[in-house]
Amino acid sequence: MGKEHALVISNHRSDIDWLVGWVLAQRSGCLGSSLAVMKKSSKFLPVIGWSMWFSEYLFLERSWAKDEGTLKSGVQRLKDFPQPFWLALFVEGTRFTQAKLLAAQEYAAATGLPVPRNVLIPRTKGFVTAVSQMRSFAPAIYDVTVAIPKSSPAPTMLRLFEGRPSVVHVHIKRHVMRDLPETDEAVAQWCKDIFVAKDALLDKHTVEQTFGDQQLKVTGRPLKSLLVVTAWACLLILGALKFLYWSSLLSSWKGIAFSALGLGVVTVLMQILIRFSQSERSTPAPVAPTNNKNKGESSGKPEKQQ
Repeated sequence: MGKEHALVISNHRSDIDWLVGWVLAQRSGCLGSSLAVMKKSSKFLPVIGWSMWFSEYLFLERSWAKDEGTLKSGVQRLKDFPQPFWLALFVEGTRFTQAKLLAAQEYAAATGLPVPRNVLIPRTKGFVTAVSQMRSFAPAIYDVTVAIPKSSPAPTMLRLFEGRPSVVHVHIKRHVMRDLPETDEAVAQWCKDIFVAKDALLDKHTVEQTFGDQQLKVTGRPLKSLLVVTAWACLLILGALKFLYWSSLLSSWKGIAFSALGLGVVTVLMQILIRFSQSERSTPAPVAPTNNKNKGESSGKPEKQQ
């Protein structure tokens, strides 16, 4: 891990799965070259979304007519990437909630598909396109399964900013890209089979609170990251103190009140944006009706989105 190009697929379990991916990439030494396919609105989230935007993440509009070209061109740009990179793709297309699970179960029961219990039905168009474009230069697919122990509260951005901890269990399985089927239909079925197996693995985790007897890999915490964070913190604190001294904001009650008001406004706006981004408020993309022959796409459950 961290020494090869890889397409990363994962179930979308929590509001901060992106952070779980960042931690894995950071501890594998490739955080600076980690990318993800995200919905377009994500890049407007202050600080975090902006960092994704500036890092050239691939942002899609949830309209395949527009997104197919964006995804193909974005993946092709990675062909000559000078460092090992990860490209993360959440093939369920949206974050997991009980309401979305019920909808997926109803669709699966109506169409004869395996009824999911812990995941949503994957939407495979984006995955098939990514595989077809990356076969020649990415040797691996990392199949990531994220689970939240019963004893731990669900991780959210709000908990993160409040400094409250959460526990997340992660299972990773490496697949060799060249072993995947050749046709698009077979690749799509491979992805669906992976999620059926992922569903069973999560069943096991629900019962045993572990993924099994497989070897645990301790990734450690690189010293370099601590030094980088410490250096940036010192630089920002020094800059803030210099600015306050230069502006004389803290030399009068009026300046102190103005500074407190500005900090309060920023805090409230961040709270609103964080709550708006929570999974319970996310909705699947709208889909256009099609004929019965293409029923698998018209429902919007498995195919319409990336």
